[in-house]
Amino acid sequence: MKTELIDFSAEMLRAWSSNNSWMAWNLFLALVPLALSVWLFRSRRAYIHFWWIGLLLVATFLPKAPFVASYAIRFLRDNRTNYVVWAITLVLIALDVWIVRQGRSRSLFWWLGFLVFIAFLPNAPYVLTDVIHLVEDIRSNYSIWAISLFVIPLYLLFILTGFEAYVLSLINLGEYMKRQGWGKFILWVELCIHALSAVGIYLGRFLRFNSWDFVTNLHTLADSILDDLAGKRPALVMFVTLVVIAGLYWLMKQVSLGIIWRIESAQAPHKKLSHTGSPTAQS
Repeated sequence: MKTELIDFSAEMLRAWSSNNSWMAWNLFLALVPLALSVWLFRSRRAYIHFWWIGLLLVATFLPKAPFVASYAIRFLRDNRTNYVVWAITLVLIALDVWIVRQGRSRSLFWWLGFLVFIAFLPNAPYVLTDVIHLVEDIRSNYSIWAISLFVIPLYLLFILTGFEAYVLSLINLGEYMKRQGWGKFILWVELCIHALSAVGIYLGRFLRFNSWDFVTNLHTLADSILDDLAGKRPALVMFVTLVVIAGLYWLMKQVSLGIIWRIESAQAPHKKLSHTGSPTAQS
Protein backbone atom coordinates (compact mmCIF):
# COMPACT_ATOMS: atom_id res chain seq x y z
CA MET A 1 0.00 0.00 0.00
CA LYS A 2 2.80 2.39 0.88
CA THR A 3 4.61 1.67 -2.38
CA GLU A 4 1.44 2.26 -4.41
CA LEU A 5 0.85 5.56 -2.62
CA ILE A 6 4.41 6.69 -3.37
CA ASP A 7 4.04 5.73 -7.03
CA PHE A 8 0.71 7.54 -7.26
CA SER A 9 2.20 10.67 -5.68
CA ALA A 10 5.12 10.55 -8.10
CA GLU A 11 2.73 10.32 -11.05
CA MET A 12 0.71 13.29 -9.79
CA LEU A 13 3.89 15.31 -9.36
CA ARG A 14 5.03 14.41 -12.87
CA ALA A 15 1.66 15.35 -14.36
CA TRP A 16 1.62 18.62 -12.43
CA SER A 17 5.17 19.59 -13.40
CA SER A 18 4.48 18.94 -17.10
CA ASN A 19 1.28 21.02 -17.15
CA ASN A 20 1.44 23.73 -14.51
CA SER A 21 3.46 26.24 -16.54
CA TRP A 22 1.26 26.44 -19.64
CA MET A 23 -1.94 26.04 -17.62
CA ALA A 24 -1.00 28.93 -15.35
CA TRP A 25 -0.13 31.17 -18.31
CA ASN A 26 -3.33 30.34 -20.22
CA LEU A 27 -5.37 30.97 -17.08
CA PHE A 28 -3.60 34.30 -16.60
CA LEU A 29 -4.53 35.33 -20.14
CA ALA A 30 -8.13 34.22 -19.48
CA LEU A 31 -8.32 36.22 -16.25
CA VAL A 32 -7.00 39.44 -17.82
CA PRO A 33 -10.33 40.26 -19.56
CA LEU A 34 -12.22 39.38 -16.36
CA ALA A 35 -10.12 41.84 -14.38
CA LEU A 36 -10.59 44.46 -17.10
CA SER A 37 -14.36 43.88 -17.08
CA VAL A 38 -14.45 44.70 -13.37
CA TRP A 39 -12.48 47.90 -13.95
CA LEU A 40 -14.43 48.93 -17.05
CA PHE A 41 -17.98 47.92 -16.21
CA ARG A 42 -18.25 47.84 -12.41
CA SER A 43 -18.49 50.72 -9.97
CA ARG A 44 -15.48 51.51 -7.82
CA ARG A 45 -17.34 50.39 -4.71
CA ALA A 46 -17.60 46.91 -6.20
CA TYR A 47 -13.84 46.52 -6.64
CA ILE A 48 -13.36 45.20 -3.11
CA HIS A 49 -15.64 42.23 -3.86
CA PHE A 50 -13.32 41.08 -6.64
CA TRP A 51 -10.03 40.99 -4.74
CA TRP A 52 -9.77 37.26 -5.50
CA ILE A 53 -9.23 38.05 -9.19
CA GLY A 54 -6.06 39.92 -8.29
CA LEU A 55 -4.79 36.98 -6.26
CA LEU A 56 -5.47 34.58 -9.14
CA LEU A 57 -3.72 36.92 -11.57
CA VAL A 58 -0.62 37.06 -9.40
CA ALA A 59 -0.59 33.30 -8.80
CA THR A 60 -0.96 32.44 -12.49
CA PHE A 61 1.52 35.10 -13.62
CA LEU A 62 4.39 34.09 -11.34
CA PRO A 63 5.52 30.97 -13.30
CA LYS A 64 6.01 33.11 -16.44
CA ALA A 65 7.22 36.26 -14.68
CA PRO A 66 10.93 35.86 -15.63
CA PHE A 67 10.07 35.33 -19.31
CA VAL A 68 7.70 38.33 -19.41
CA ALA A 69 10.24 40.54 -17.63
CA SER A 70 13.02 39.64 -20.08
CA TYR A 71 10.69 40.25 -23.03
CA ALA A 72 9.62 43.65 -21.66
CA ILE A 73 13.23 44.69 -21.05
CA ARG A 74 14.19 43.64 -24.58
CA PHE A 75 11.20 45.51 -26.04
CA LEU A 76 12.06 48.70 -24.15
CA ARG A 77 15.71 48.43 -25.15
CA ASP A 78 14.87 47.95 -28.83
CA ASN A 79 12.39 50.85 -28.83
CA ARG A 80 14.09 53.34 -26.53
CA THR A 81 15.00 55.63 -29.47
CA ASN A 82 11.45 55.75 -30.76
CA TYR A 83 10.80 59.15 -29.25
CA VAL A 84 7.69 59.68 -31.35
CA VAL A 85 5.93 56.73 -29.67
CA TRP A 86 6.84 57.95 -26.20
CA ALA A 87 5.78 61.51 -27.09
CA ILE A 88 2.40 60.29 -28.31
CA THR A 89 2.02 58.24 -25.13
CA LEU A 90 2.69 61.29 -22.95
CA VAL A 91 0.20 63.36 -24.98
CA LEU A 92 -2.45 60.65 -24.53
CA ILE A 93 -1.81 60.57 -20.79
CA ALA A 94 -2.17 64.35 -20.61
CA LEU A 95 -5.40 64.24 -22.62
CA ASP A 96 -6.72 61.47 -20.43
CA VAL A 97 -6.04 63.46 -17.28
CA TRP A 98 -7.76 66.48 -18.84
CA ILE A 99 -10.83 64.45 -19.85
CA VAL A 100 -11.13 62.98 -16.36
CA ARG A 101 -10.90 66.46 -14.84
CA GLN A 102 -13.78 67.55 -17.10
CA GLY A 103 -15.96 64.92 -15.42
CA ARG A 104 -16.54 62.73 -18.47
CA SER A 105 -17.30 59.08 -17.76
CA ARG A 106 -15.22 57.43 -20.51
CA SER A 107 -11.63 58.57 -20.72
CA LEU A 108 -9.08 57.63 -23.38
CA PHE A 109 -7.67 55.01 -21.02
CA TRP A 110 -11.16 53.56 -20.66
CA TRP A 111 -11.40 53.09 -24.41
CA LEU A 112 -7.86 51.72 -24.52
CA GLY A 113 -8.80 49.28 -21.76
CA PHE A 114 -11.91 48.31 -23.70
CA LEU A 115 -9.84 47.52 -26.81
CA VAL A 116 -7.46 45.41 -24.71
CA PHE A 117 -10.51 43.70 -23.18
CA ILE A 118 -11.82 42.74 -26.64
CA ALA A 119 -8.36 41.64 -27.81
CA PHE A 120 -7.74 39.40 -24.78
CA LEU A 121 -11.29 38.07 -24.40
CA PRO A 122 -10.83 35.09 -26.80
CA ASN A 123 -8.12 33.79 -24.47
CA ALA A 124 -10.84 32.77 -21.99
CA PRO A 125 -12.84 30.38 -24.23
CA TYR A 126 -9.54 29.36 -25.84
CA VAL A 127 -8.99 27.04 -22.87
CA LEU A 128 -11.65 24.75 -24.35
CA THR A 129 -9.20 23.80 -27.10
CA ASP A 130 -6.57 22.82 -24.53
CA VAL A 131 -8.41 19.52 -24.22
CA ILE A 132 -5.95 18.29 -26.88
CA HIS A 133 -3.30 18.25 -24.15
CA LEU A 134 -5.57 16.02 -22.08
CA VAL A 135 -5.64 13.50 -24.93
CA GLU A 136 -1.84 13.59 -24.99
CA ASP A 137 -1.66 13.06 -21.23
CA ILE A 138 -4.10 10.15 -21.38
CA ARG A 139 -1.87 8.54 -23.99
CA SER A 140 1.17 9.02 -21.74
CA ASN A 141 2.43 6.41 -19.29
CA TYR A 142 0.13 7.38 -16.42
CA SER A 143 -1.83 4.80 -14.50
CA ILE A 144 -5.60 4.71 -14.75
CA TRP A 145 -5.80 5.95 -11.16
CA ALA A 146 -3.60 8.96 -11.84
CA ILE A 147 -5.62 9.85 -14.93
CA SER A 148 -8.99 9.40 -13.21
CA LEU A 149 -8.19 11.00 -9.84
CA PHE A 150 -5.77 13.76 -10.82
CA VAL A 151 -5.23 14.47 -14.53
CA ILE A 152 -8.90 14.66 -15.60
CA PRO A 153 -10.03 16.69 -12.51
CA LEU A 154 -7.07 19.05 -13.08
CA TYR A 155 -8.14 19.69 -16.66
CA LEU A 156 -11.79 20.09 -15.69
CA LEU A 157 -10.89 22.70 -13.07
CA PHE A 158 -8.60 24.49 -15.51
CA ILE A 159 -11.16 24.59 -18.35
CA LEU A 160 -14.05 25.49 -16.04
CA THR A 161 -12.10 28.36 -14.48
CA GLY A 162 -11.00 29.77 -17.82
CA PHE A 163 -14.44 29.61 -19.42
CA GLU A 164 -16.13 30.97 -16.29
CA ALA A 165 -13.87 34.00 -16.63
CA TYR A 166 -15.40 34.48 -20.10
CA VAL A 167 -18.93 34.13 -18.74
CA LEU A 168 -18.40 36.58 -15.88
CA SER A 169 -16.71 39.07 -18.21
CA LEU A 170 -19.78 39.16 -20.47
CA ILE A 171 -22.13 39.29 -17.48
CA ASN A 172 -20.28 42.39 -16.27
CA LEU A 173 -20.54 43.88 -19.78
CA GLY A 174 -24.26 43.10 -19.86
CA GLU A 175 -24.87 44.77 -16.51
CA TYR A 176 -23.02 47.84 -17.74
CA MET A 177 -25.15 47.94 -20.91
CA LYS A 178 -28.32 47.73 -18.81
CA ARG A 179 -27.19 50.71 -16.73
CA GLN A 180 -26.52 52.65 -19.93
CA GLY A 181 -29.98 51.83 -21.30
CA TRP A 182 -28.68 49.42 -23.95
CA GLY A 183 -30.19 46.25 -22.49
CA LYS A 184 -32.04 45.30 -25.68
CA PHE A 185 -28.72 44.96 -27.52
CA ILE A 186 -27.09 42.53 -25.05
CA LEU A 187 -27.94 39.37 -27.01
CA TRP A 188 -26.59 40.78 -30.27
CA VAL A 189 -23.42 42.03 -28.59
CA GLU A 190 -22.90 38.61 -27.00
CA LEU A 191 -23.33 36.90 -30.39
CA CYS A 192 -20.84 39.29 -31.99
CA ILE A 193 -18.35 38.62 -29.20
CA HIS A 194 -18.84 34.86 -29.58
CA ALA A 195 -18.10 35.22 -33.31
CA LEU A 196 -14.99 37.33 -32.66
CA SER A 197 -13.86 34.81 -30.05
CA ALA A 198 -14.28 31.99 -32.57
CA VAL A 199 -12.06 33.89 -35.00
CA GLY A 200 -9.54 34.61 -32.25
CA ILE A 201 -9.45 30.96 -31.20
CA TYR A 202 -8.76 29.87 -34.77
CA LEU A 203 -5.98 32.46 -35.10
CA GLY A 204 -4.46 31.29 -31.83
CA ARG A 205 -4.85 27.53 -32.10
CA PHE A 206 -4.17 26.97 -35.82
CA LEU A 207 -2.20 30.04 -36.95
CA ARG A 208 -0.43 30.50 -33.57
CA PHE A 209 -1.05 34.23 -33.17
CA ASN A 210 -1.29 35.96 -29.78
CA SER A 211 -3.44 38.83 -28.54
CA TRP A 212 -0.51 41.24 -28.55
CA ASP A 213 0.14 40.57 -32.26
CA PHE A 214 -2.51 43.23 -32.91
CA VAL A 215 0.18 45.70 -31.86
CA THR A 216 3.52 44.00 -32.48
CA ASN A 217 2.73 42.05 -35.65
CA LEU A 218 -0.35 43.66 -37.17
CA HIS A 219 0.77 43.45 -40.82
CA THR A 220 1.37 39.69 -40.72
CA LEU A 221 -1.83 39.16 -38.76
CA ALA A 222 -3.86 41.12 -41.31
CA ASP A 223 -2.32 39.17 -44.20
CA SER A 224 -3.14 35.86 -42.50
CA ILE A 225 -6.72 36.92 -41.88
CA LEU A 226 -7.19 37.86 -45.53
CA ASP A 227 -5.41 34.80 -46.95
CA ASP A 228 -6.27 31.99 -44.52
CA LEU A 229 -9.72 32.75 -43.12
CA ALA A 230 -11.52 32.87 -46.46
CA GLY A 231 -11.31 29.10 -47.04
CA LYS A 232 -14.11 26.61 -46.40
CA ARG A 233 -12.23 24.69 -43.70
CA PRO A 234 -11.48 27.75 -41.50
CA ALA A 235 -15.08 28.93 -41.92
CA LEU A 236 -16.43 25.54 -40.85
CA VAL A 237 -14.08 25.33 -37.87
CA MET A 238 -15.00 28.83 -36.73
CA PHE A 239 -18.73 28.14 -37.16
CA VAL A 240 -18.53 24.99 -35.05
CA THR A 241 -16.47 26.90 -32.47
CA LEU A 242 -19.10 29.65 -32.42
CA VAL A 243 -21.88 27.13 -31.79
CA VAL A 244 -19.93 25.44 -28.98
CA ILE A 245 -19.04 28.74 -27.32
CA ALA A 246 -22.60 30.08 -27.56
CA GLY A 247 -24.13 26.88 -26.18
CA LEU A 248 -21.72 26.53 -23.27
CA TYR A 249 -21.96 30.24 -22.53
CA TRP A 250 -25.76 30.13 -22.31
CA LEU A 251 -25.63 27.12 -19.98
CA MET A 252 -22.94 28.49 -17.68
CA LYS A 253 -24.51 31.95 -17.68
CA GLN A 254 -27.72 30.51 -16.23
CA VAL A 255 -25.76 28.68 -13.54
CA SER A 256 -23.64 31.74 -12.76
CA LEU A 257 -26.62 34.08 -12.55
CA GLY A 258 -28.36 31.59 -10.26
CA ILE A 259 -25.36 31.49 -7.93
CA ILE A 260 -25.05 35.30 -8.00
CA TRP A 261 -28.77 35.64 -7.20
CA ARG A 262 -28.45 33.25 -4.23
CA ILE A 263 -25.44 35.13 -2.88
CA GLU A 264 -27.16 38.50 -3.24
CA SER A 265 -30.33 37.14 -1.64
CA ALA A 266 -28.35 35.81 1.31
CA GLN A 267 -26.60 39.17 1.75
CA ALA A 268 -29.75 41.27 1.36
CA PRO A 269 -31.03 40.87 4.97
CA HIS A 270 -27.63 41.83 6.38
CA LYS A 271 -27.43 44.92 4.15
CA LYS A 272 -30.96 45.94 5.12
CA LEU A 273 -30.19 45.49 8.80
CA SER A 274 -26.99 47.54 8.52
CA HIS A 275 -28.93 50.42 6.93
CA THR A 276 -31.90 50.40 9.31
CA GLY A 277 -30.07 49.58 12.49
CA SER A 278 -30.94 46.96 15.11
CA PRO A 279 -34.58 46.48 16.19
CA THR A 280 -33.82 47.66 19.70
CA ALA A 281 -32.16 50.81 18.44
CA GLN A 282 -35.24 51.66 16.35
CA SER A 283 -37.76 51.08 19.18
